[in-house]
Amino acid sequence: MSKPTVVIAGAGLAGATVATELRERGFDGRILLFGAEQHHPYIRPPLSKEFLKGEAERSAGDVHPEAWYAENAVEFLPDTVASSFDPAAHELFLDGGARITFDSLVLATGASPRRLSVPGAGHGAVFTLRTIEDSEWLRSALEVGGRRVVVVGSGWIGLEVAAAARGYGNDVTVVGSSAVPLSSAIGPELGRVFERLHTDNGVSFRNAASVVAIDGDDDGPREVVTGTGVVTGTGERIPADLVVVGVGAIPNTAIAERSGLSIDNGVPTDQGMRTVAEDVYAVGDLANPFLPVIGRHLRNEHWANAIAGGTVAARSILGESASYDDIPYFYSDQYDLGMEYSGYGPLAADARVVYRGDVDAREFVAFWLRNERVVAGMNVNVWDVNDQVQRLIRSGERVDERRLTDESVDLASL
Repeated sequence: MSKPTVVIAGAGLAGATVATELRERGFDGRILLFGAEQHHPYIRPPLSKEFLKGEAERSAGDVHPEAWYAENAVEFLPDTVASSFDPAAHELFLDGGARITFDSLVLATGASPRRLSVPGAGHGAVFTLRTIEDSEWLRSALEVGGRRVVVVGSGWIGLEVAAAARGYGNDVTVVGSSAVPLSSAIGPELGRVFERLHTDNGVSFRNAASVVAIDGDDDGPREVVTGTGVVTGTGERIPADLVVVGVGAIPNTAIAERSGLSIDNGVPTDQGMRTVAEDVYAVGDLANPFLPVIGRHLRNEHWANAIAGGTVAARSILGESASYDDIPYFYSDQYDLGMEYSGYGPLAADARVVYRGDVDAREFVAFWLRNERVVAGMNVNVWDVNDQVQRLIRSGERVDERRLTDESVDLASL
């Protein structure tokens, strides 16, 4: 009998994790890994953090050294895009007409940056941050210093870019649609902590604001352009030499849609990352998996999700009992502040926040309590506690708020 073939459409961290986990668990069949970019798989967080700030080399973000793929018989094909698949025939169709027969197919096509739909949005001085090339271009533009940078979007990417831009000595204005930065992610109270961090470092904010136009012609070459401006809904024109748009991402669902899969905030999967199509899985930014712990589907775009979902998908392909039960996790570095967040956003949305430590000094741990249970936690400039935070979340047990917020009480004892 011929050995089974696993085809992975998408060569980001999620797709690479599937390949890695399959080999580490003894799978000896054929693995094909198709990537739309020319690069071997890499992780994206450094693109808005260490790499953008000039603190890390390009190779620091590689999932594996290039030699790993040949050494582990993973056939990596760059610049290769899958267009659709036939679930009944178990065939994948590539752009250009080639077709590949698979025993298992993993959709790992990721997401694309959401773009502005306003006049001037295609101007050469306006761009998003998603790929290595994006980060390289932005770093070269920022490291000159003394430029006027407008960041559209006050979420994690927007604020990380703002911090990097200020670190190079640029003038930075953040235009955000919410009244408080990061409020949709961590609530207005903690969002103000980050807003103060940025204002203390010289960033200006236009909150609860909309962008209605950008000066300049669409479809110009990518370049820094003196005299560009961002026009807000109030009619204010904010001068800019370059504009960075960080207003979220859209899952790349085209291959799934063309192949007849239903779409609901990405591609829905069960807890084992299986789609409704037999032997077809979805992972990473594309996937909207069912999480048994919270009893609902939850899609997120953080790198830990790519690892967790990719690991579960590989185990499911191998016929093992596997379930997505990792707690969502992400981190951010801005100026002298570092943080880690673990938890379930939907449960934290209407939960009460309590603190251990000094919020004003930006050295604390925040806990989101729902029915006296910890559903999320964020440690800010406090380290080696994330495992304890995750343990409290995972236990689902009621906690004593007084002891939880008392720094003299060891978290391990709770």
